[in-house]
Amino acid sequence: MSLPSPQTLDVFHPAEVALARRTVRELAAAVGFDARGREEAALVVGELAANLVRHAGGGCLILAPLAVAGRMGLQIESVDQGPGIANIDEALTDGFSTAGSLGNGLGAVNRLMDEFEISSRLGRGTHILCRKWVRDDQPGLWPCPLDIGVATRPKPGYDQNGDDYVITQGAGSTLVGVIDGLGHGEPAHLAAVAARHFVLSHFDQPLDLIFRGAGFACRGTRGCVMALARFDGERGKMTFASVGNIEARVIGSPVPCPFVVYRGVIGLNAPAPRVTEQDWNPESILVLFSDGLTTHWCESDFFDPSDQPAERIAQDMLRRLAKPNDDATVLIAKKSAQ
Repeated sequence: MSLPSPQTLDVFHPAEVALARRTVRELAAAVGFDARGREEAALVVGELAANLVRHAGGGCLILAPLAVAGRMGLQIESVDQGPGIANIDEALTDGFSTAGSLGNGLGAVNRLMDEFEISSRLGRGTHILCRKWVRDDQPGLWPCPLDIGVATRPKPGYDQNGDDYVITQGAGSTLVGVIDGLGHGEPAHLAAVAARHFVLSHFDQPLDLIFRGAGFACRGTRGCVMALARFDGERGKMTFASVGNIEARVIGSPVPCPFVVYRGVIGLNAPAPRVTEQDWNPESILVLFSDGLTTHWCESDFFDPSDQPAERIAQDMLRRLAKPNDDATVLIAKKSAQ
């Protein structure tokens, strides 16, 4: 496939914003994006171009088709020499604006793109680079053999749960995860939901990029901790990544599972996670749980015999292990009985 040439567009006037949107739609179509992908790229370019006019007195957009390791995509770069951004965390928060706009621009750019980077220096301008990849929406040949069950509840006395979870499948793999927003109540709930929304909309991306994007999505919230596991049935592998104190255990594995967990808070000071890949024994059971459950329990209390449905095991663990002063969530992934 012959890629179209990159396009460099000067943007100094509102009329040039519409031209930028039209240009990126054409490039996205040539690369292979569907109608939704083309419109998402146009929304991103529209936000970036409008910001150049409103905040920087103009600048340039560089739109470049990508072809990397068989993946097709689009790179969008915004460069200006304006006043810069004093507080990037604040600028990424939905609802923030310094120019009377809706204030959802940079937060929306991060959510709509698969990769997002921003750097800014006061008095010297802002540089934003982001990439979006053509998504493989094929369901894959692997019918998910996993029985996945979740049990969760908020801290007693609270209406909103500061914990959340992810279960999604596509392109031959299944992604599961547990998320814990810092604290309790609405602030913790908003942080966990922000992370979950990003994960679900980028579930097919590498885990390190998902964590990076979730970190941007959680700016302006209290932040959260998170553990994600991807099961690839066709390759017989499980990929795992975690930041913070989500506990992960594998029951019945013939070899130790080398989970590497770094301390930190996603959205605040989180390091990049260590992504590990290991063979997955179909007879093994993955248990993920937040710190609202005690860690002092024996496998035989819940997994002997282990042929109970995952949902029933999760409910039993929540009932018996949940602490009285915290949100609590447990997720079980095991071999399906069918």
